[in-house]
Amino acid sequence: MLEESAIVVKIEHGTVWVVGTQSNACAACAQQAGCRSTALASVLKKKPIPVDNELMLQIGDTVMVAVDESVLLRAAFLMYLLPLCALFIGAGITDSLISDTAPYGDVWVAVGALTGLALALFIMHTIQKYAFLNYYARPVVVKKC
Repeated sequence: MLEESAIVVKIEHGTVWVVGTQSNACAACAQQAGCRSTALASVLKKKPIPVDNELMLQIGDTVMVAVDESVLLRAAFLMYLLPLCALFIGAGITDSLISDTAPYGDVWVAVGALTGLALALFIMHTIQKYAFLNYYARPVVVKKC
């Protein structure tokens, strides 16, 4: 599990909203690009995130928040593979529909590829907006620091 410290900023209906804190150990590290903890920290620092909680917490408490690594790996796989597959599928479908003698056939294949890509990006945006953080990749509070 990826863990990162965070501060509780809001409590509502049993859900705790947290914002990431600056980690002193990683702030001076020269290899932040390869560090696993900076991946979670970059998400937590952008905006308050709802996390599941079973502890008695108050606003301002410092907590340790964790996310399962496999969920993030599956999300990265989806983010890279789905657009690439959609690009090739869009090009393939368009190529099969366009005759070989059609004028500007290559342009139509490119338009089909870009349409497939745009459709994949829309699907990924919808999944991320409505399902991913709400159900599948919801962080949990591991402990109070």
